[in-house]
Amino acid sequence: MKSTSALLPGYATRTGTEGYVKSFGVDLSCGHYSDFLNLHLKLSSLGVGTFPGAASDEVDAAYAEIISRALVSGINVVDTAAHYRYGRAARAAGAGLQRAFAAGVKREQVFVISKGGFLCFDGGRPRDFDAWFDSRIASRGLGKRDDLTAEHLIAPGYLARQIEESRQALGIETLDAFLVDQPEVHIPRIGKAALNHKLQSLFAVLEQAVKENKIRCYGISTFDGLRAQTDGVLFQSLASLLGLAEKAAQLVQRDAAARHGFRLVQLPFNQAQPEGFTRFNHATGHGNVASAIQAAFQLRVYVMASHTLGKGQLARQAAAGVRAALPALANDAQRALQFNRSTPGLGTSLAGISTPAHLDDLLAVARTPPMTRPDYLKLYQRAEQ
Repeated sequence: MKSTSALLPGYATRTGTEGYVKSFGVDLSCGHYSDFLNLHLKLSSLGVGTFPGAASDEVDAAYAEIISRALVSGINVVDTAAHYRYGRAARAAGAGLQRAFAAGVKREQVFVISKGGFLCFDGGRPRDFDAWFDSRIASRGLGKRDDLTAEHLIAPGYLARQIEESRQALGIETLDAFLVDQPEVHIPRIGKAALNHKLQSLFAVLEQAVKENKIRCYGISTFDGLRAQTDGVLFQSLASLLGLAEKAAQLVQRDAAARHGFRLVQLPFNQAQPEGFTRFNHATGHGNVASAIQAAFQLRVYVMASHTLGKGQLARQAAAGVRAALPALANDAQRALQFNRSTPGLGTSLAGISTPAHLDDLLAVARTPPMTRPDYLKLYQRAEQ
């Protein structure tokens, strides 16, 4: 690991990201950049994810090159997690960041996200999991068996450790965002009330990290939580999550009027998983019920889409209506990217990219204006017919 003194200071700023748009993003389309609510940042409508690929030196090198090239080409959002590819993804992303910084990109121009919650093994799941957990987690005070569901640990000590591991791997002093990854996996075992109690403790850790300038903001990344039916077992209310964050901020700051740092959510969204836009399941407290994306906008939370390419399936087969609406694009991968980044209220769509050809597709879409709102909404009218 790098020593803390070697970490690059800074974080994405309004001035930095606005300057990025005028320099590295000058040749990209109008509408390519989104406004990050509250923080007043300009973030690219498409971002590079780092989940796919083997845990190999070759994939590490590919990610470093892809991230560096993306950052000098107008894509200023990079997403990773402490456990991706057994911890290798964050280190590869760090190498790509350093190359981009050496090429003239400034730290203040880039938005870097990491996530925590899932256990990070060294190269693979240990044969004796119980012994590994006892020696690497329990004996170090990072978590207890009661905090564990499958390979997900919802414990304050472990989350704090993963924040630090992410900072070191990425080589940066301050993460722009850190997300609790898929906390809903614990609901079937412990129930929502117990999960919310644990989440408030995690949010307190994250509020402390904001206070210490280790992260700028936080949130959650879900698979089912935000897009499930309101009465679904795994459903998580965005308004309730913000309430937990408010209580955590008051606790950490010892101020009843404290402002929390919960600013960002991720959820799957694509042509085959449109629930984040179409399912009205969130009471916002503003007198209405809205979809996750609409509710987030009303509650001033930035939304990022994961699974933009549907684990690669949508890169090979777009929905018929999407293909018909976007004939000028070169392939279905570009159509999937264009569909997502044209969605009203959706800030950034992430695509896991481990091969240069896929980055070419992403950059081609970035140079293309997003669909107009009327043309985008027509896709849903066709689907209903």
